Amino acid sequence: MVHNLSITNSIFSTFLAEIRDQNIQKDAMRFRRNMERISEILGYELSKKLEYSQEMVTTPLGQAEVFKLSQQPVLATILRAGLSMHQGLLNYFDSAESAFISAYRKHSSAEDFEIQVEYLAAPKIDGKTLIISDPMLATGSSMVMVYKALLQQGKPSRTVIVAAIATVDAIEFVKRHLPENTEIWVGGIDKELTAQSYIVPGLGDAGDLAYGEKC
Repeated sequence: MVHNLSITNSIFSTFLAEIRDQNIQKDAMRFRRNMERISEILGYELSKKLEYSQEMVTTPLGQAEVFKLSQQPVLATILRAGLSMHQGLLNYFDSAESAFISAYRKHSSAEDFEIQVEYLAAPKIDGKTLIISDPMLATGSSMVMVYKALLQQGKPSRTVIVAAIATVDAIEFVKRHLPENTEIWVGGIDKELTAQSYIVPGLGDAGDLAYGEKC
């Protein structure tokens, strides 16, 4: 199931516009904060699909019937670009455990590359809701590789993908390679990829914009 928040205009549209704008991108702190706010809104929206349990709490004046998450999700992100989005999700799922994965493109030429996963730090995910965030879902290859790497820690009961911008091709690739009950939540969907697998119009390199250019 794919949820595209750009279908309906809201303040979310402004944050998405700003991360795309090359003039506003010059302010790295604002770029990081916008990514954080985008993932906060995506987190809020996807939280409506999670399971809740009914409880009673004591207030200073009596008893109140409330609903709380039945189980905290595990929040996973792909280093380094995903850190701002991870923080946004953690702002809302503030009792969640976190997983961090290093995945990058190892190029053999300008257009040919393979995805390398080098580092993984994660809690047990068996039977839990796994939320994986990455700003750009370009081909979907990194996301699938990361999911497979996380299976070392168990099999999640459900998987949720969160991205600021995705492509049609990436969404179809994820659908083919991840479990059928996987949900995909995105801020916007672009149709074009360059020969080097960069999203057009996209926004550029999210990691560089947030944390500085790599050597």
